[in-house]
Amino acid sequence: MRRAPRRGRAGVVVLAGWLFADLLLVLALVSMADRPDPLANRPKPSPSHTKPKPKPSATGPRSVELEPEEFGVKGTDKGDLTAQIRKNTGKWAGREAALVLTFGGNHSGEAYAHRVNSLLGKGRPDMFTKKTATDDFHKLSDPAQTAKVRVYFYTTPSG
Repeated sequence: MRRAPRRGRAGVVVLAGWLFADLLLVLALVSMADRPDPLANRPKPSPSHTKPKPKPSATGPRSVELEPEEFGVKGTDKGDLTAQIRKNTGKWAGREAALVLTFGGNHSGEAYAHRVNSLLGKGRPDMFTKKTATDDFHKLSDPAQTAKVRVYFYTTPSG
């Protein structure tokens, strides 16, 4: 006797796909975060009465900050979403985003997150360039047509 397929349970292939995607994301973050900050090990200038030497410039690849910044958007109007992105990212003006993870609310959240990510460059073109990596997710517990946006920035020179 043949059993009817179970409904409501994700298949092994679907679970393997999600596991692979999550593993790939973790590996990408680890590889970016594993790089040392090229500006962190600069020698401290010693006090002297001579003319100060110019500071050495940073060399090597940029690093990504480990702690993300987060903001939210809601609604469906493109102009309104772009204005919300511009307003909510104003405090980080001048910085460049390396990675953006967007979590759209409810069952259609992944499509909504994709829409929000497509508008990031219009809201802040200097912050969200064509080289900024984005990924779309859904969060079932959040309301529809809302999104939480997590931005991982490149490290900034201290000095």
